Amino acid sequence: MSQLLQFAVFGHPIAHSQSPRIHQAFAQQLGIALDYRAIDAAPDVFAQTVRHFFQHEQGRGANVTLPHKAAAFALADERTQAATRAGTANVLTRLADGRLSAHNTDGDALVRDLTERHDLDLRGHDALLLGAGGAARAVAWSLCEAGVQTLTIVNRSPEAADALADAIGQPARVHTRYWEDLASIGSFDLIVNATSAGTLGQALSLPMSLAGSRAACYDLAYGKSAFAFLAWARAAGARYAYDGLGMLVEQAADAFELWHGRRPDTEPVYQSLLLQVA
Repeated sequence: MSQLLQFAVFGHPIAHSQSPRIHQAFAQQLGIALDYRAIDAAPDVFAQTVRHFFQHEQGRGANVTLPHKAAAFALADERTQAATRAGTANVLTRLADGRLSAHNTDGDALVRDLTERHDLDLRGHDALLLGAGGAARAVAWSLCEAGVQTLTIVNRSPEAADALADAIGQPARVHTRYWEDLASIGSFDLIVNATSAGTLGQALSLPMSLAGSRAACYDLAYGKSAFAFLAWARAAGARYAYDGLGMLVEQAADAFELWHGRRPDTEPVYQSLLLQVA
């Protein structure tokens, strides 16, 4: 086993992951020697594979992506507030006593990408969140904390949307609507696609009326998975249409800082990925 600090990203599939490239770029930028690799773990062996990595391969930290974020949360010995709110974790860290700590950096990463990289002030925005699964739960609180005026959550299964709204507990500000009502609920300043439709190659039929004249549309996925939603956003006349590549880089930077105590400069890494990710 290499004497380098050991880090990894777990997913299934995982060959497409940009995380090794991102973390190696951060490490090079800050002069830190580490080994970061992608580990493909099917759901039935995920927990076993993670434990082996941390207990027998001197793993220090791991990122977690689909479909394992809920399993990572369940596996941990302690959990941050952000992870507990989401019920999922995208970061696992081995503590000094060997226990695992779970964190979720997705919400903060989304807001930072929107407000700092894309220079959007979310205060006063009427926001629409499509989806109510783990990805949506990870970002809903952060959108509220960033100052959106209202947050409307729409999911094909209304029970999940209602549960998320109830958990946030701001009924005057956070509402749910039925998916079949999308054509009649008006327009929004911010539309966040947190569904897995693009990732799964499924069509996401949305009415053009959702996008207000100054709307920003954002897909948590990136690259080809975001193409269909971003094409809809542009056709609907949205002012801005962004994929989740910047969010990916920002959540990686949060994990990197958590593990190494130093925050990398994300912009050059983001610009480099823009040229490579299609």
